[in-house]
Amino acid sequence: MTEFDAGRHILPRPDTRRPQTTALDVHDQETPFTPIGPVPPPEGAPNVVIVLVDDLGFGTSSAFGGPCDMPAADRLAAHGLRYTRFHVTALCSPTRQALLTGRNHHSVGMGGTTEMTTAAPGYNGFRPRSAATMAQILQGNGYSTAAFGKWHQTPPREISAVGPFDRWPTGEGFDTFYGFMGAEMNHWYPLLYQGTTPVEPDRRPEDGYHLSEDLVDHAIDWVRTQRTLTPDRPFFTYLALGAAHAPLHVAPEWQEKYRGRFDDGWDRRREVTLERQKELGVVPPETELAPWAEGVPHWDELTDNQRRLSARFMETFAAFTEHADAQVGRFVDALAELGELDNTLFLYILGDNGASGEGGIEGTIVEHRLGHGVVDDPDEMIDHIDEIGGPLSYPIAPAGWALALNTPYQWTKQVASHFGGTRDGMILHWPRGVTERGGLRHQFSHVIDVLPTILDCAGIPQPFSVDGVPQQPIEGASMQPTLADPQAPEHRRTQYFEMCGNRGIYHDGWMAVTRHGIPWEMVPDKERRFADDVWELYDLSKDWSQAHDLAAEHPEKLRQLQDLFLIEASKHQVFPLDDRVTERENPAVAGRIDLLGDRTSVTYRAGMRRFTEETTPNVKNRSHSITADLELPQTAAEGVIIAQGGRFGGWTLYFTEGRPAYAYNYFGMHLYTVRGNEPLAPGRHEIRLEFDYDGGGLGKGGTATLLVDGEKHATGRVGQTIPYYFSFDETLDVGVDLSTPVTDDYPVLDNEFTGTIHTVRIDLAAQNTESSEYDGGLHRRVMGAQ
Repeated sequence: MTEFDAGRHILPRPDTRRPQTTALDVHDQETPFTPIGPVPPPEGAPNVVIVLVDDLGFGTSSAFGGPCDMPAADRLAAHGLRYTRFHVTALCSPTRQALLTGRNHHSVGMGGTTEMTTAAPGYNGFRPRSAATMAQILQGNGYSTAAFGKWHQTPPREISAVGPFDRWPTGEGFDTFYGFMGAEMNHWYPLLYQGTTPVEPDRRPEDGYHLSEDLVDHAIDWVRTQRTLTPDRPFFTYLALGAAHAPLHVAPEWQEKYRGRFDDGWDRRREVTLERQKELGVVPPETELAPWAEGVPHWDELTDNQRRLSARFMETFAAFTEHADAQVGRFVDALAELGELDNTLFLYILGDNGASGEGGIEGTIVEHRLGHGVVDDPDEMIDHIDEIGGPLSYPIAPAGWALALNTPYQWTKQVASHFGGTRDGMILHWPRGVTERGGLRHQFSHVIDVLPTILDCAGIPQPFSVDGVPQQPIEGASMQPTLADPQAPEHRRTQYFEMCGNRGIYHDGWMAVTRHGIPWEMVPDKERRFADDVWELYDLSKDWSQAHDLAAEHPEKLRQLQDLFLIEASKHQVFPLDDRVTERENPAVAGRIDLLGDRTSVTYRAGMRRFTEETTPNVKNRSHSITADLELPQTAAEGVIIAQGGRFGGWTLYFTEGRPAYAYNYFGMHLYTVRGNEPLAPGRHEIRLEFDYDGGGLGKGGTATLLVDGEKHATGRVGQTIPYYFSFDETLDVGVDLSTPVTDDYPVLDNEFTGTIHTVRIDLAAQNTESSEYDGGLHRRVMGAQ
């Protein structure tokens, strides 16, 4: 292979000097020309696989003593290493940005999720070009690279057909991508991307389709093709599954295995898990259960219906998790079949944060309800218990199970101050590079340490320059010494944590923390300022699980660590602290650029689809109209003119039996429908929907009026509207309602409009300031739903 100039410190490889031409005729050329070849990888560089599962928690998987059977994780752990003090950032996007850059999340602009970005440097959601990704570095060193699954790092306003695409996976170093761009996805009816092209699966749940299986099918196909075409090049595969993030979607046969297993409740499950963790050695024998979270009932305090429902939610979560792990197992088998498993540095990261507590006290069959403060009544949910996990549900489990799944630690996802939000299991498997089998590693490590570890194992230096941009320092520290030596010194002495105002600082075995908020709290009793937060202190050398607060006994040590937090937070762009959630959904308030800006009218044409909420006019909390210029067929018109959202919240303008209709779906709880009485004649017509919003606040009702060619055709009331978001996964589509249907007046997927759509225009009325005022904290759960 050709030589790599610049010692691999400058990426991409600089062009080599061209040999001098010495003849007019190629037959007279004395100096031979060197063909342009691929970038050579380092000699003996291993393949790299990172599997990242979502919302798991330290005490979830069987590999770390948890109740969810994960045979693939067990298998890899038995032949590899388990890291017992591995930490993440407490939320999705920040962990992913930190993982792929080797820098702390605020250092690369991802202090929150992509949907909550501001103009502040630590929170703007834009990875600086001075922080090249793992994929860019490996790609520049001769690796084939591919990403599958959840991305959640691209600014939402850039997720459209016009991009720009430099912050999509294929713009950040991956040769190929197949997956979804946002926070979560319906696993039965997903909306996906192949590269930057929108695609939908060609199978359905009744055909046996499931997203986790689809993602791994694509990953296996890609690796097989890569090894066939370029066997001399190592590969990097990033497989980020949507499981076990809500919605909890899994087939009944997987749930059946867990029937009755969780009837003893979350309190007992914590005890059983801790016992198992001690047997496995992933926690010391003296470890205690950390205190139970305030406000969460114990199992014996629940009603019979609450217990039945909660057990079913947990059965579904466990089945969803095991099913995902089974797909990872298929991928591992494919690597073994290819003869590549032994030379693959395989990192299985069991969670991008702790288990999610955003299900609140009861859990819900439709997650988006909780994001808006709508709490399901268990006595009503019980009638839908058999739907949980299926296509008619969009469930998330109660917070009590999240606390159990994070055993032995306190708190959950979002809470970066406590290990329940930040400590997850990690398995490293590399038979050719690690001789020990089934080893344990107890060194304090962080997700930013993954990148330098991989570079060290592959023999690749950290680059000085990438694409002509000088690189900021990689802040992670290599874990490579721990691969061979379980007693290797701590490679990380200090690490700060911050998310949603929850803060912590670790240094030399001590940790000071302060929790600012409660993830499942709907309406805080009073506004809480950062100055009011109470700090706790833990001696982790004696107290593995943060069970004993020593702040009163060691005030000087606490003050020392508080000062250190200020230093680290200043260094990494954490300030100003920002606990806003609702306001940050509004680009104008958050200070980020809005794609549509002040536009109040947008015209769509036939075939346009897959518009996310940040790339469409916001029809919520204001009067608006939808005007369609159509050509109706000779037969009775059917199908969708335009729709936004789906079964769990949204609206649609459509035809049924030749009659125009409008439906507004309020979280799957109420469906308000306005239909015309008579079929319309064939030919060209203007169909107009006028929505007169009541005003007086957020989420109020309104009057919907259907007009045909300027004449009133039908009118009706919409009693309640959705104030903040219709969906994290569904989109606005013209001529069809993709994924789940807003109404059962038309079928799933097979609902394309049978006539011709010339244009569809959305016009927004002037914004009522009453309708956009801040709600006092009702919506603080939205960030946790990412």
